[in-house]
Amino acid sequence: MFEDNLNGIVTFLTVVEAGSFAGAATRINVTRSAVAKSIAKLEARLGLRLFHRTTRQQTLTDEGGRYYEHCSRLLTNLRDMESVLQDGRQGLEGRIRVSAPILFGRRCVAPVLRSLIREHPRLELEAEFSDVIVDVLADGFDLAIRIGSIADSTSLVARKIGGQQMAIFASPAYLAKNGWPSSVADLKQHTGILYGRTIQARTWRVRDVDGSSREVLLNSRERYDDLQAVADSAVHDGGLAWLPRWLGAPYLASGELALVMDMDRVLSVDIYAVWPQNKYLPLRTRTLIDALVAQVPVLMGE
Repeated sequence: MFEDNLNGIVTFLTVVEAGSFAGAATRINVTRSAVAKSIAKLEARLGLRLFHRTTRQQTLTDEGGRYYEHCSRLLTNLRDMESVLQDGRQGLEGRIRVSAPILFGRRCVAPVLRSLIREHPRLELEAEFSDVIVDVLADGFDLAIRIGSIADSTSLVARKIGGQQMAIFASPAYLAKNGWPSSVADLKQHTGILYGRTIQARTWRVRDVDGSSREVLLNSRERYDDLQAVADSAVHDGGLAWLPRWLGAPYLASGELALVMDMDRVLSVDIYAVWPQNKYLPLRTRTLIDALVAQVPVLMGE
């Protein structure tokens, strides 16, 4: 009897999350009629209606909404307990899905993932490197790397894993033609090559000659959502570029770029690991976060 009741609850949760009886039927591989019968049986046992039904959709009643919240929380706790028991018995096992920005992911996240998976043979890692900010919950990620300030959220937890040192670069030819800026006022007279994923480009946080912190957005005819493209344009005399110190270093060594303002004048950018808010964080995810905290500063050369 208890197993039948639990099956009814799982079907109910699936209907809510899928948005319809038909969607739930597809997810759990049964007929729509079977889903409808399961919900009807659950409603009869509870003595209340969980859904308002129309020919096209089902919406939760007030009682159904409260029941969903309680059942969802109980099922999450059950899954968390299973993870606790599995972690204690088996060590690191299972899959972790990770999202990170492209260049930072290649340089500072991929090496940590490779090291971890070679150390733990039952662990599976799936990484998606993209400069698009993913929806951690909706897209099913266990962990995402965010660079820069992050918004307050009741559904996500964040932990700082490092600070990315930034600097301003330009090609020697550009500086010879346009002059060498030394203050915020000077910067505003120059052309910038901007980085941004949306209409709003990232501002540059710099310390002015009087020591005050300022946010600067230069005039620009170029904006890219890829930092490598920003660096490439700077090499080809496009203007000033605000780049991670580690990305600009090889161009400094080759003479293709010059250092306009170093990290004593350009403020660093915080890097965070963010993950869904749960009462229990699986050991595999916790171990990866600790590894990122320990290794990312080293991989950035700091």
